Amino acid sequence: MLSVIIPVVVLFLVILVPVKAIRNVNIRLGLLLSALIAMAMGDMGPAESVRAAISGIDKLSWVIGLSLFGSIYAQTQVRMGAIDTVLNTLRASIGKTSKGLIASIIITLVIAGSLLGDAIASVTVIGILVIKALDDMNLSPEQTGCILLLGAVCGSIMPPITQGFFLSASLVNTPVDPVIKVGYVTVGVLVVASILWCWTFVRSNRLPEELIPSRPATRILADEWTRLIPLITLIVIIILRSGFKIEVLKILDPLLSPLGQIPVVRAVTAFGGSSRILQAIAVATLVAFCAPTVRGKILDVFRKGLVSVSKTVQIQICAGVMIGAFYEAGLIDKVLLFTKTLSAAMLKVGGGAMLMLVGMLTGSQSTAQNTIFAFLGPILTGNLDVSPRAAALGGAHLAMAGQSMPPACLTTFVIVGIVGGVLAKKADPIRIMFLAFPITILSALIGYAAWFGLF
Repeated sequence: MLSVIIPVVVLFLVILVPVKAIRNVNIRLGLLLSALIAMAMGDMGPAESVRAAISGIDKLSWVIGLSLFGSIYAQTQVRMGAIDTVLNTLRASIGKTSKGLIASIIITLVIAGSLLGDAIASVTVIGILVIKALDDMNLSPEQTGCILLLGAVCGSIMPPITQGFFLSASLVNTPVDPVIKVGYVTVGVLVVASILWCWTFVRSNRLPEELIPSRPATRILADEWTRLIPLITLIVIIILRSGFKIEVLKILDPLLSPLGQIPVVRAVTAFGGSSRILQAIAVATLVAFCAPTVRGKILDVFRKGLVSVSKTVQIQICAGVMIGAFYEAGLIDKVLLFTKTLSAAMLKVGGGAMLMLVGMLTGSQSTAQNTIFAFLGPILTGNLDVSPRAAALGGAHLAMAGQSMPPACLTTFVIVGIVGGVLAKKADPIRIMFLAFPITILSALIGYAAWFGLF
C-alpha cells in the first residue's frame, strides 16, 4: 500500500502547505507531483506515462468541456442582459415582499448556476445586481453573503449543467442522465431549505416601494423577451431530450462523427448524454452570437470566457493526468483489494468525511472529487455494492457540502469582495460560511443517504 499512500501524502502536503511562493499553483503542482510519483512507483516508461495522461484527461474531458463551453456561454448572457431580465421578472412576480425578494434572488442564482455550471460565475453575474437591494432590507453583510452563497452553490450543482454530477459520474464511469434525474429532486430540497433558512434573517416582511419593479412581469417579458432567445433555445433542446426523448441535435451527428474516435475531443462529438448537453450549450452560444450586443464583441467574449475558466481547466487537466497515472500504475486496484479488509460502514463514513475535509481545506468540490472520489468511487461501486448512480449522487453532494464549509470556501471569498466593493462594508467570510452551515450539513446528509441505499 506504500505505492498508494506516498503519492496521496505528497498530494496533500503540497496542496495544504502554507508557502506563498506556490500558493497560487499548489493544487496543480500537487496533482502533477502525485502523478509523477505514481508513474515512477508503477515502473511506467515514457510511452506508458503519456498514454496514461491522455487516458486520464479523456476521463474528465466532459467536465473540461463543460467548463469551457459554459464560461463562453455565460459571457454571451452577460452581454445580452438575460440574467437581468430573469431577475426583474422574478422580482415583479414573487419578489414584492422581503421574503419574496430573497426567494427570487436565490431562485435566480440557482437558474444562473444551473445554466452556467459554476458557483463563482453565477454569483459574480448576479451579486452586483442584488447586493444593494438586500442591504436596503437592513440585512447584515454576512447575511447578504449567506444568501448569495447558498443560491450560488445550489445552482452550481443543479442540473442540467452541473459540474458536480458530471464529474462524479465520470469518476465511476456511469451515464450522467440517471444521476441528474434524481439530482433535480435532491437539489430542489436544498433550494427550498435554503430559502426557508434565509427567511429567518428577515425582520420585517415589508419591502420598500423603490425595490419593486414598476413594470409587471408580463410587461418585462414582453419588452425584453429577445434577450432570452439563447436561453430558451437551450431549455427547449434539453426539455425535448430529457422529457420527450427527442434528440434534436442528431442533425449534427454526420458532421461530428469523424471526430468521435479522438481522445478528449470525443467528449463533445460523442452521441451520449453528457456530449448532447455540451452540444446544446454550443448551439445556444451560436444563437447568442447573432445578437447585436454580442456579434461585434465575439473575440472579447471568447477571451473573457477562457480567462475566467483557465485556472479551473488547468486543475482539471492536472487531475486527469493524476487519475490516468493511478489507473495505469494499478493503484486503484490495490486500494480496492485493501478495502476488502474494512467494514462497509467505515469506508462510507470515513470516505465521505475525507471528501468533505478536502473540500473544506481547498474550497473546491472538483478538487475534493478529483483527489478523494477518484479512489472512493470505484471502491463504493466495486466492493460495497453501491450502485454507480447512488455513488455519483452521494459524491457530488458531499463534495458540495465540503466546499462550502469553513475555512476556505472560494465562492465566499469572491462574495466578500463583491459585497465590500458595492457596500463599502466589511464582511466576515468565516461567519458567512457558518451561517450557511445548516444547508451544507443537509447536503452532506443527502450524500450519505445515497451511499447507504436510501435513494
